[in-house]
Amino acid sequence: MIMWKQKSIRKSPSPDQSDSLHHQNIQVATETVHGEKLDHRCAGCDACVENKGCKCDHSTQDLKSGANEEEEEDVEDHTVANSSFAHSAINMIGMLIGLGQLSSPYALENGGWASAFLLVGLGVISAYTSHLLGKCLEKSPRLRSFADIGQHAFGSRGRVLASIFIDLEIFMTLVSYTISLHDNLMTVFAGTQLRLPIWTELSPAQLLTITGVLIALPSLWLRDLSSISFLSFGGILMSIIIFTSVAITAIFQVVKANHSIPVLHLRKIPAISGIYIFSYSGHTVFPNLYKSMKDPSKFTKVSIVSFASVTALYTSLAFTGAKLFGPGVSSQITLSMPRHLIITKIALWATVITPITKYALEYTPLSIQIEHNLPGSINLIGSNIQACADPKRDPSCVWAASRRRWDHILFEADHHKAEKSSLCLNKTI
Repeated sequence: MIMWKQKSIRKSPSPDQSDSLHHQNIQVATETVHGEKLDHRCAGCDACVENKGCKCDHSTQDLKSGANEEEEEDVEDHTVANSSFAHSAINMIGMLIGLGQLSSPYALENGGWASAFLLVGLGVISAYTSHLLGKCLEKSPRLRSFADIGQHAFGSRGRVLASIFIDLEIFMTLVSYTISLHDNLMTVFAGTQLRLPIWTELSPAQLLTITGVLIALPSLWLRDLSSISFLSFGGILMSIIIFTSVAITAIFQVVKANHSIPVLHLRKIPAISGIYIFSYSGHTVFPNLYKSMKDPSKFTKVSIVSFASVTALYTSLAFTGAKLFGPGVSSQITLSMPRHLIITKIALWATVITPITKYALEYTPLSIQIEHNLPGSINLIGSNIQACADPKRDPSCVWAASRRRWDHILFEADHHKAEKSSLCLNKTI
């Protein structure tokens, strides 16, 4: 048997056999690249381990799975995990706090001071659901959004329903930011005459709103959540300014806090519940916050710190505003403050800036979803350019990822040719 093998090796191969041997060499070279994956796939096959001529079709499956794993890695690179605990907490607090605090005194006055337990209870429930969301994302690394969770739990229908509700929430939240921006700009510029060009058909209110949206528009290109955290910090700072302005009004007795808060108005609880729930809205961004964390195991701690901070601020501002203005409190606390005070003007400008700082973070889930649905070539180029935006990386990485994808295509073609040639060679021998 050994002598026969030696003689067969010394024989000059025919052109067909030389071509087959050439393809076999290509196959061997390419299989060494994916050796670890093939060994892992064949670990459970006795025929493969003992080299007895396994007939199971590992080649195509391994090739497809390898390509899919490469594609999944490329997709996962879209969300860079570079956010620290502080960045994540700032983003979460900045997402939660904002327009909800302006209406908390109005809700407490109409619902009674006992409704504060409802406010705190909803905060605890929201923090717990955030914790459960982190556990769901921890179970499977492939889950990146509510749509993925919906598909994992209920199939394609669950994905469609989750996507519809999430997109609607994002759209309506952005609309509410724009409405708030419009109303507060009108309050700030009340009594000011704006001279517009003759050719324009826009009203001053429309022009101011469009200008505010255009100022916020460049922030929508931000995808790195650690960079967005600076905008979130600006939103938190504006919220602190609003709270400080109300507190100064009470401390220096510009308005005397001599109003009594009713105990409970049970009939108004359903109405104010919507205000309290809106105050904790922001879960649409939490999956992206989780994926952007360097240490996702601290996501629960981030949730506890964020919701505790926001709940404390809401509760204290609600009692302060209700004691100051009583039944005459406006649905937006800054509109009840004396207009002639400088602190009131500062608070009004803070309410104008607050929505502008929130567009980028609120739009992030929708922008990621749109990018994932783009054609592969466009998505690949965009992700590679974004990945190489880091100055610490080599600029050649843009072409490295594209070349890696092209090598997979060539590997697939060569592998199928080599498989057919090896079958022909085996029949010939």
